[in-house]
Amino acid sequence: MAGRITNSEQQLRPDPRYGDKVLSKFINCVMSDGKKTVATRVVYDAMDRMDERLKKETAPEAPKDALELFLRAIDNVKPPVEVRSKRIGGANYQVPMQVNRRRQQSLAFRWIINSSRGEKGRPMANRLADELWNAARGEGKAMATREQTIRMAEANKAFAHFA
Repeated sequence: MAGRITNSEQQLRPDPRYGDKVLSKFINCVMSDGKKTVATRVVYDAMDRMDERLKKETAPEAPKDALELFLRAIDNVKPPVEVRSKRIGGANYQVPMQVNRRRQQSLAFRWIINSSRGEKGRPMANRLADELWNAARGEGKAMATREQTIRMAEANKAFAHFA
């Protein structure tokens, strides 16, 4: 049954600790080889580390808890535009296009997880906590990837009429 739409959005259960569906989806994206318990432990350890850092934070605009920090990081990393390759008249053009909400979220998840996995030498929970912390502040590798994507879309604005 090709092209069948799944009911995954309704089937997704909120995560047990925070009761948040976005975090639950993030845990599923961190998971590899079907080891959900390991992924859950990694994400919750990262959230605990962020909570510890937030207790030391004195800035008034700082998030109150790790979940708020996590959601802020995801929102910061979401790209508004991206370039898609389009073949027109024998030539390939990089055409800038708007990104829908679901793809924005999946790209943000992917960039944060890949930038955390790209670093080696420390436990994954530490790397993930640092990447989320940096993304919430508008820094880090995931934010650099977002900026690069936006820059490419800006550079190829001339081909926007092909969209």
